[in-house]
Amino acid sequence: MSETDWVLLLSRGQFALTMGMHITLAALTLGLAPFLVWFEARWLWGKQAASGTALHFWLKIFAITVAVGAVSGVVMEFQFGTNWSVFSQKAGGIIGPLLFYEVLIAFFMESGLTGVMLFGMGKIPPKWHFVITCLVAAGALFSAFWILAANSWMQTPADFMRDANGNFHPTNWMAFLSAPSFAWRFFHMVLASLIAVAFMIAGIGAWRLLHHPAEATSRIMVKAAIWFAVVATPVQIVVGDQHGENTLHYQPQKVAAMEGSWHQPAPGEGEPLRLFAWPDQQAQRNQLEVAIPMIGSLYLRHNLTGHIKSLSEFPEHERPPVAAVFFSFRIMVGLGLLMLMTSAVAAYRLKRGRLFDARLLLWWLVWTSPSGFIAMLAGWLVTELGRQPWTIFGMLRTAESVSSMPLSWVITSCCGVIVIYGLVFGFGLRHFLRYASGPLPQGSDVVVTAIPTST
Repeated sequence: MSETDWVLLLSRGQFALTMGMHITLAALTLGLAPFLVWFEARWLWGKQAASGTALHFWLKIFAITVAVGAVSGVVMEFQFGTNWSVFSQKAGGIIGPLLFYEVLIAFFMESGLTGVMLFGMGKIPPKWHFVITCLVAAGALFSAFWILAANSWMQTPADFMRDANGNFHPTNWMAFLSAPSFAWRFFHMVLASLIAVAFMIAGIGAWRLLHHPAEATSRIMVKAAIWFAVVATPVQIVVGDQHGENTLHYQPQKVAAMEGSWHQPAPGEGEPLRLFAWPDQQAQRNQLEVAIPMIGSLYLRHNLTGHIKSLSEFPEHERPPVAAVFFSFRIMVGLGLLMLMTSAVAAYRLKRGRLFDARLLLWWLVWTSPSGFIAMLAGWLVTELGRQPWTIFGMLRTAESVSSMPLSWVITSCCGVIVIYGLVFGFGLRHFLRYASGPLPQGSDVVVTAIPTST
C-alpha cells in the first residue's frame, strides 16, 4: 500500500471510531429522553413515588451522557476540516448548513435545558419542570433530524447542482428533506435508539431485582421498558423492511452485498435466504454457504420468485466490502429477532404477573441489555460500508474526499484518539455499571414527596 492509501485507511478508521462512539452516546440520549418524560408524567399525575425515583436515577446518567456526547461530537466534526477537507470543500454548501442547524437549534436546546432539568429539580414548579423535560426530549429528536438529513443526502443525493469546480450546491432551501431515503432512515434510527435504551433499562432493572426483589423502582423500570419494547420492535421490523425496499431501489449494490448475492439465480428460482456464508470478494462467490431456497425473495421482493441485482452486475471498483456488510447485516437482523422474542416472552410473563419471580428470564434480560446498541452499530456499519466506495453516493468517491496530509500526522492523531477514547469510555462504562448497580440516589425520597405536594 502507498502512503496515500494508508492516509485514507487510517482516516476512515479514525472517523469510524469517533463516529461509532458518538452514535452510541447520541442514541442513548435520544432513547432515554422519552423515558424521562414518561417517568416524570407517572410521578406527577400518576402519583407513583417509584417513578419519581426512577426519574432521579436516570436523570444523572442522561446528564453525563449529554456532556460527554457534546465533546465527542466536536471531535467528530473537527475531522471534516482535518482529515476530510476535500469533502468539506465540495459538499460544504449542503452539509455545512445542516450541521449548523443541528448545533444552533438542537444542541443548544438539549444541552442548555439539560442543566435546568438536572439542577431545577425541586426548585422550579413541577409542571414547568415537566415542560423542560419534554423540550429536552424534543431537542434530542431535532438533533437526530438534522444529522440524519445530512447522512441521507450523502446516501441518496437529490436537488443539487455542481459548479465548474465540482462543488455541490442545493437547488432549493428544502433540499435537505428531498433525499428519498431520509424519512425511512430517520424513523429507523429513532426506533433503534428507543429499543436499545428500552433493553438497557430492562436489563439494569432486572439486575437490581435479582439483588433487591422488592425494589418498586426497578419494577417500574422493567415494566415501562418491556411494554415499550414489545410494541416498538415489531414496528421497527416493518420500518426496516420499507427502508430496505428504498435501499434496493437507490443502492442496489448495498442490498446485494447484504445478501451475499454474486450471481442471478436460475430462471424460475427465487433469491435464497443465506443463513451463513463466507463471501470471497476475489473469487466472486461464497464459501461454506448455508441457504434456504426461495425465502430471500419473500422479504426482498415480497414474493417467491423475485430477483435483485447481483454483485456481478456492477463494476468491480463500485462494489462495497461484501464480507463486512454481509456479516453486519446478519448481526443486526439476528439481534432484532432475538429482541422481538425476548420482549414477547417477557411481556407475556409480565401480563400474567410472573415475570419478577422468573430468575432465569431476569438474567436473560441482563445479558441481552446491550443487544440494542450492538444491533444499532451493526446497522450503521451496513449503511456506511455498504455505501463504499462513495462518500456522496455515485458522485464523490471516498478516495477523492480525504485530505492530503503526511502519514505521520494521521498516525499520531489515530493513536491519540484511540488512547483518549479508550480511557474516557472505559472509565465512563465502569462508572455507569457501578452507579446502575449501586444504591438508589440519596435524597430521592425527599424530592419525590416535594413535587406532588406542590401540585
